[in-house]
This record gives sequence, structure tokens and C-alpha cells, in this order.
Amino acid sequence: MNTLQAGDKAPQFSLQNQNDETISLSDYLGKKVLVYFYPKAMTPGCTVQAQGLRDSKEALGGLNVEVMGISPDAVKRLPKFAEKESLNFTLLSDEDHAVADAFGVWGLKKFMGKEYDGIHRLSFLVDENGVIEHVFNKFKTKEHHTVVLDYLADNK
Repeated sequence: MNTLQAGDKAPQFSLQNQNDETISLSDYLGKKVLVYFYPKAMTPGCTVQAQGLRDSKEALGGLNVEVMGISPDAVKRLPKFAEKESLNFTLLSDEDHAVADAFGVWGLKKFMGKEYDGIHRLSFLVDENGVIEHVFNKFKTKEHHTVVLDYLADNK
């Protein structure tokens, strides 16, 4: 796993969202984008992380930041997650994990003594020009939104 770092150009991608529309990172040039990777919709950790970002949408928007959640879930699973949790941001399906690979967040994981390949829960703040400004790699799911907002407040 070769995770991208601050200063790296963000890989360009186009994926299907919860409304089965094609969304590209390039659609957001001129805005900051929080690209956050999560393992699976409707699981406890992913749900609490998404709820925090949902509840922070106004504050993030005031700082010119859009949110994009990417998981290996099928497109058909995303509307259920968005509706159940009243999510107000874009969820994207990366079933073949090509985008996760490009960002360097797909790799070997260990859970309860088993090893498997999966998404590592990382977030990337992509600046207005498509360059990674910051990588969020140390946070608890329920505090993710606070860590992001604190970083943005400290780096206005």
C-alpha cells in the first residue's frame, strides 16, 4: 500500500453516486473536497462517521469544502444508506477499488486474527487545484468531522 501524501496530485476519477449519476473529482475544481474512504455502508463505524459529516455540512460548506464518501459498496446499496441516515453529501461506489488503489488506501487488513484486503479508513483534503492538502489518518470515527473542522480552522 503506497498511500498518497500532502503535496501529491489527487488522482482524477469518475464514479457512480447514490443517484446513479457519474461524478468526477474534476467537477469540483475551485472547491476543496474531503475525499473520505470508508469500508462498508450501514455498519456502525461507517454510520457514525457519516452522521458526523452530515451534521457538519453547513460548517464545511462555509469553508468551501464539499464531502465525498467512497466505498467498495455496490451503487444499489448507497441510496439506502443515504436515505436511512439523511446524508446530505455524495456517496460513490468504487466496487473494483480502483480509486482506493490510486489513493493507496486498499490493502491488507487484520481483524479478529484474520487477514484480508480492504479499505483503510483515511481521508484526503484535496485543495481547489486538485492537490492533496492534508491526509487524515489518525481519528476515531465519531470524531472524524471534528478533526477535519479543527484542521480547517487552524489552516484558514
